[in-house]
Amino acid sequence: MTKAIREIVIVGGGTTGWMAAASLSRYAKDKDMSITLVESPNISTVGVGEATIPNFVDFNRNLGIADIDLIKATQATFKLGIEFEDWYQKGSRFFHPFAAFGAPLENVEFHQYINKLKMHDKPLDIEDYCFASVMANNGKFAQPDPANRNPLAQYSYAYHFDSVLYAKFLTDFTVKQGVTHILANVQEVKLNAQTGFIEALSLDNRTEVKGDLFIDCSGFKGILIDGAMGIGLDESHVWLPCDSAVAVQTELQQEPTPYTRATAKDAGWQWCIPLQHRVGNGYIYSSQFITDEQAKQSLLDSVKGKPITEVKSFKFPRGRRKVIWQKNCFALGLAAGFLEPLESLGISLIQTAIAKLLTFFPDSSFNQADINEVNRLHNSELDRIIDFLLVHYKLSKRNDTPFWRYCQQMPIPQSLAHKLAVYQSQGHVVQYADESFEQASWLAMFYGFSLLPERYDARLNHIEPEKIEKSLEQLKQQIASAAAQSLSHQEFINLNCKADNDIQ
Repeated sequence: MTKAIREIVIVGGGTTGWMAAASLSRYAKDKDMSITLVESPNISTVGVGEATIPNFVDFNRNLGIADIDLIKATQATFKLGIEFEDWYQKGSRFFHPFAAFGAPLENVEFHQYINKLKMHDKPLDIEDYCFASVMANNGKFAQPDPANRNPLAQYSYAYHFDSVLYAKFLTDFTVKQGVTHILANVQEVKLNAQTGFIEALSLDNRTEVKGDLFIDCSGFKGILIDGAMGIGLDESHVWLPCDSAVAVQTELQQEPTPYTRATAKDAGWQWCIPLQHRVGNGYIYSSQFITDEQAKQSLLDSVKGKPITEVKSFKFPRGRRKVIWQKNCFALGLAAGFLEPLESLGISLIQTAIAKLLTFFPDSSFNQADINEVNRLHNSELDRIIDFLLVHYKLSKRNDTPFWRYCQQMPIPQSLAHKLAVYQSQGHVVQYADESFEQASWLAMFYGFSLLPERYDARLNHIEPEKIEKSLEQLKQQIASAAAQSLSHQEFINLNCKADNDIQ
């Protein structure tokens, strides 16, 4: 007879560790299970601000955390999507919303009508047919009404928040749920000589922490998954071109936008994440095409507002962790690997990995088939995300710097090549299993990079372009009118969830 897991040990705090502790404590409720989080008192936090995707809103609600409490505690703002500047060409921009464009008509996807009009020299901007995009482009925000069955009113939103404040908030919340918090450094990881499983951690406070399941949230170091289990990175899966970052916080000079801004630079791209009390900025770049000092100066030259922190520099490993679950060790966050935050997926990957662990939660036998399936699902998820991130680079028409010329020539996975080829034929979007991005996200990229298919859906041949144009003009006006009635992003915050700016 196998035994149930009784003792869970988490190594590492921050956003990753405390998200794991919060989720697992909820799972452990009413079970004979203890959770201990060991956090180093010497690790400085990044604190650059975090952008999320809509599943983060659901994550906190599922924990029983009230939206307003979270927003106020973390100086959060709202996010309807991401604005991309200078990616297709210098001076270009497009918006990737958390919503669909239009709605299917007569069982034909909405974008096919846009494609037909464009091929008849009647080009329309697909963003005009997405309520979230129109709101974002006008600095507006409104929460979706679940009772409204109009498909155009079905959109999602996420948050920008202060990651340091979020970790503090979750620490207080989770310790109240019964999680034991130890401030100490891991000095030794003790393995069972026969099985290779982790048995205990020796800490620098002269204590030992035993456990059945160990969660590695120790960041790039991977104290458990790499240091103890010996699971390194699989560098055969390196596709993305960037490997470095610099980040700085600046004063908030204007009303925060209800979206993240990503601006293409000479050797990568720059993020801008507005919070209620400050702005997070960073430059993700390839060290093959720019020096660290040049990247730092480029960031400082382009940010708006006075810097309020020193510029922090990061080198991130390229390649994914070969597996995230080995024996009784499960890796999360940066310990599991790193994907550049181009589409704000860092926290989402923590969430989805936790969900996989809970779905296949082990007993003391640690069934290898379950472990293999979690590792397979995780790698499949990463494959699909990498495809999506690569589109941002591969479809660019910029050739003004060596970096962008390299991006146009760099190899891409066959899965992405097939997806691009199918869309270029008749405008159909291939969706694989384990996709993190739905059709609307791919369409935002295809239109943003002016990728026009050779043909449109043949089922539209019988509809005259003028009839389509008239119908879509009415829809455009309806959306514009609804957006105009919404509050500005700042007005919405002031009315509903303005934080105390003394929070630090």
